[in-house]
Amino acid sequence: MATGRTHRPATRSRGIPEATVARLPLYLRALTALSERSVPTVSSEELAAAAGVNSAKLRKDFSYLGSYGTRGVGYDVEYLVYQISRELGLTQDWPVAIVGIGNLGAALANYGGFASRGFRVAALIDADPAMAGTPVAGIAVQHTDDLDRIISENGVSIGVITTPPGAAQQVCDRLVAAGVTSILNFAPTVLSVPDGVDVRKVDLSIELQILAFHEQRKAGEEAAADGRAPVDTGTEDAPPMRATPAGRKGPDGDMPAVMPA
Repeated sequence: MATGRTHRPATRSRGIPEATVARLPLYLRALTALSERSVPTVSSEELAAAAGVNSAKLRKDFSYLGSYGTRGVGYDVEYLVYQISRELGLTQDWPVAIVGIGNLGAALANYGGFASRGFRVAALIDADPAMAGTPVAGIAVQHTDDLDRIISENGVSIGVITTPPGAAQQVCDRLVAAGVTSILNFAPTVLSVPDGVDVRKVDLSIELQILAFHEQRKAGEEAAADGRAPVDTGTEDAPPMRATPAGRKGPDGDMPAVMPA
């Protein structure tokens, strides 16, 4: 089986927009669920609803793949699974190295869904000497001193960073120097990388804050509908005021109404 070091997906050379590339995994997930239920064909409307997009956008995305479906029949599910998997490079073997084997790194190492999607956790790396040799998900953790050798011997082109934020950039620099060209960053910091290196950032706190915004907005709408005073969400000129918790004092007596982030 080919490895990720010698075979790269052809999406950029074929001119597929990044927004379309970002939606392809959503279509693949929906199609895989249909395939597991032995559904042979699916309409654009049904597939769009399952993927959470509108059908016009789905049809436009699939036009970049050269797949338009059959009028009155829909899309062949198995063919689309193969076609999208091939376009995403998932018909190949992609060795992945995870750096930072704390709670999150260990959880990712134990995640069973990588292998079925074309990703193989080839190495686990940590800066703690006490972790060296410790088995996690059946793989012995190795020390960061050997990072260059580990990346080279395993043919790794995708690195996953799950370190504390203060160590992430240094780890990133070492991964890039060792030949890694794609990085998935879970550390809550922005990484600086040279041209030709792709970074995808996963920040769980940001996603939760966005959800909190929507929850607050919904609460305000419900309050307005019920005729109650709306929740103070602030304005462009003034942030929302927070109630002072009972029994807590600030440096000048009462707790300040707006707490620092």
